[in-house]
Amino acid sequence: MSEITYVRGDATVPSVKGVKVIAHLCNDIGGWGKGFVLAVSRRWPEPEKAYRAWHRDRAGNDFGLGAVQFVQVEPYVWVANMVGQRGIRTGSKGVPVRYEAIDAALRRLADKATELGASVHMPRMGCGPAGGKWSRVEPLIAERLARRGIPVTVYDHD
Repeated sequence: MSEITYVRGDATVPSVKGVKVIAHLCNDIGGWGKGFVLAVSRRWPEPEKAYRAWHRDRAGNDFGLGAVQFVQVEPYVWVANMVGQRGIRTGSKGVPVRYEAIDAALRRLADKATELGASVHMPRMGCGPAGGKWSRVEPLIAERLARRGIPVTVYDHD
């Protein structure tokens, strides 16, 4: 069993060898403009373009809570756009984060990381604008990824 490694730094610049998947959460309304997605877009335009097209064509694809879109951005680097939040605002139904959707997306991420022989890199996803609690997200990551032997690094930005 692997464990989760915590480091300070930028999750868009993992400094390990081999294939890497950079995982992050997206919302289910097609919005891309706050939180970690800004760092992703500064580095690569493809994940945002792919996400917007995926949302736009959602009537004919799997877009929705718990779905994952994998976008290859470099020969050994993929970005996983994981739909894990309902909307973007905290309101009468609580915060946008949806833990069940994160769990479903992590299952898909684990399958892809295993297929690629990849390590997974992420911010403390779901805990920024989505309003989630790391104490709820971390056990899901441990169960779905680390327990399957997938190396996971979580980045705390300086």
